[in-house]
Amino acid sequence: MMNRDLETEFKALLPGQSTEAGATRRTALKAALGVGYAASTLPIMAQTAIKTPTDGLTVGEVAIDVRGFKMPAYRAMPAGGKNLPVVLVLSEIFGVHEYIADVTHRFARAGYLAIAPELFVRQGDAQSYGEMAKLIAEVISKVPDAQVAGDLDAAVAWAGAHGGDLKRMGITGFCWGGRQTWLYVAHSQHIKAGVAWYGRIVGAQSELTPKNPIDIAGQIHGPVLGLYGGADTGIPLADVEKMKAALAAGNANSKASQFVVYPDAPHAFHADYRPSYRKEAAEDGWQRCLAWLKQHGVA
Repeated sequence: MMNRDLETEFKALLPGQSTEAGATRRTALKAALGVGYAASTLPIMAQTAIKTPTDGLTVGEVAIDVRGFKMPAYRAMPAGGKNLPVVLVLSEIFGVHEYIADVTHRFARAGYLAIAPELFVRQGDAQSYGEMAKLIAEVISKVPDAQVAGDLDAAVAWAGAHGGDLKRMGITGFCWGGRQTWLYVAHSQHIKAGVAWYGRIVGAQSELTPKNPIDIAGQIHGPVLGLYGGADTGIPLADVEKMKAALAAGNANSKASQFVVYPDAPHAFHADYRPSYRKEAAEDGWQRCLAWLKQHGVA
């Protein structure tokens, strides 16, 4: 059975859209990213809206050691760059496919070392699934938050050894990755600022997911910008208001955090390979993301 707290991605599908149909269109996202970065098998449009050029960049797959486990990740950075600001890019439940890789390219063109780790690779290959409910039940619901935090710690260490300046570290994530963004900003003292795109704020607790963002709102190590959709059927605005109140009662970084809600935007409005994409909200959110990281000393 699908974990009820992971239904946000499932609800983001347009009414009547078949996840099996998405599987038949996997050729729309060719695996131009190297071994391990296959085309998405889940809900996509005919093509991604944004294709960021990679000339002048170093891009591709790397392996990050996590206590002997080689975690795959995709990284992009200005070629030959040293002491670069770092941003961790956390994917949706669909893993690090073309859209997430392109987001790292966008950050690299803005001068960052951007790293997108495959954070549920131990549980399974998200990109091999054609059914979203099955993906959530068999892979995503089995990923412990503690595992994610440890993998991100390893990504931070890798960045410091490969051209990144750990005094200028930021994080951003989308949906599943948005929730993890909130959690990691509370976990790591390296993070100066975060940007959470429509990440779940409240939900049931379990052994694997013992805390939700609202539970750690008062103890974050860097201010977070939350970018949410007013038409998101999976994250009610009441949850956003609860998070605002929890942040206002927290530490200085909590109080400095902000939300921007796009009234007509659905869930996954930044995902330019999905029907949920909303160009105006996505572009505004991206500019706010870059400005937020710069404002708080990451760039």
